[in-house]
Amino acid sequence: MNKDEIENLITLSSDLRWKIGDDFHDSLAEGIYADASEISSASVSKDNKKKKFRLDAKIDRIVTSKTWGFPIMFLVLALILWITIIGANYPSAMLADVLLDVVHPFLKGLAASIGMPWWLDGFLIDGIYLAVAWVIAVMLPPMAIFFPLFTLLEDFGYLPRVAFNMDYLFKKSGAHGKQALTMSMGFGCNAAGVVATRIIDSPRERLIAIITNNFSLCNGRWPTQILIATIFIGAVVPSSLSTVASMSAVIGIAILGIFFMFLTSWALTKTVLKGEVSTFNLELPPYRPPRVLKTIYTSLIDRTLIVLWRAIVFAAPAGAVIWLISNIYIGNESIAAWTIDSLDSFGFLLGLNGVILLAYIVAIPANEIVIPTILMLTVLVTGVTGGEGAGIMFELDSVNATGDLLRSGGWTLLTAVNLMLFSLLHNPCSTTIYTIYKETNSLKWTTVATVLPVIMGFVVTFLVAQIWRLF
Repeated sequence: MNKDEIENLITLSSDLRWKIGDDFHDSLAEGIYADASEISSASVSKDNKKKKFRLDAKIDRIVTSKTWGFPIMFLVLALILWITIIGANYPSAMLADVLLDVVHPFLKGLAASIGMPWWLDGFLIDGIYLAVAWVIAVMLPPMAIFFPLFTLLEDFGYLPRVAFNMDYLFKKSGAHGKQALTMSMGFGCNAAGVVATRIIDSPRERLIAIITNNFSLCNGRWPTQILIATIFIGAVVPSSLSTVASMSAVIGIAILGIFFMFLTSWALTKTVLKGEVSTFNLELPPYRPPRVLKTIYTSLIDRTLIVLWRAIVFAAPAGAVIWLISNIYIGNESIAAWTIDSLDSFGFLLGLNGVILLAYIVAIPANEIVIPTILMLTVLVTGVTGGEGAGIMFELDSVNATGDLLRSGGWTLLTAVNLMLFSLLHNPCSTTIYTIYKETNSLKWTTVATVLPVIMGFVVTFLVAQIWRLF
């Protein structure tokens, strides 16, 4: 065939592709299953007198129904978050007591006894150690509760039912139904969610799943959401309802992330990533009794401790950077204070502040260190220190003390709400960015996946701040 004949054939195939309609793949899949059912009915005999009771079928009729499917999903998520919020408060306070009120003074005393210079003392103990200590105190308890519970659901076989429920919405947004599975994986780690998109065969739909996976709240952002909601959202209602209010706020942010995932997927399919939605044939696996002890053990080792170690690895240099920029001066101001002052005006427009914006710059390596960075920089702004030098983390022994410190830094309910929104809508961490590049092998799409959430975060927080101040 010559070149003209090949081009005519390609044009003809493209025309025929769109003439057969959007439902062709669905009709084809339904036809295959209908033929299989007809062959099975003709060749397999059944004893209709003995109809076995199937518990899994009864459960599926409820958890995948149009009426109860989504309410049950939200109820399960609410229960997990409620247990996490209630259960994490006490061990967090205990860890903070030990790491900040016992170990930190001991290390300071030891440094003084051996005559360690104040700058080395501050760099190692008030910078690196306190950043690591706060990551452990804030992150370990909620992760140790959340991940095993989430893994039990996965082991039980409920997550494929979530994919089944959300398949229709993903199809309407122009994305692949398997994206529900990669989205669920993203709730644990966005980098893992990006790698999981390999299960999507269509390059176009896989790219959509990669770009939008950042809208799943990863493990590094759950503690931020839970802590800020507990301190500020729970404070605006009676104490008896504070846990419910905090839990509802975190669930609302998670659902909002799913909404932005659908919205962005739809926008991409209507603009730069046009194409036909692929068919998603999902066979629901049987329910299995969760192996509780093994699941808890593996989730603690494979998720909690590994993620915590990763957070510590990134928190240590971040703490060092924070201490350095807080103690290296340009004129009469430290680098941190100068940067915060420069960012405050822009932060005010977004309903945030310079501390939060600088914290997100420093915390690009990992979302887990956002809160420790904010606290250490707030100490710098408020002037609360624990010894010589600036940029030393306030010795927090409870959630209330954390709230008092943030409020002393000028935080309001608007600041908290917009921080929760910006925590959802901002750039992926450095590990996820690198993973996106490795999976797409494209600097262009890596840039899109990195910059797009930040732009959306600026727009959303700006609009919320302006509307909030009007009313």
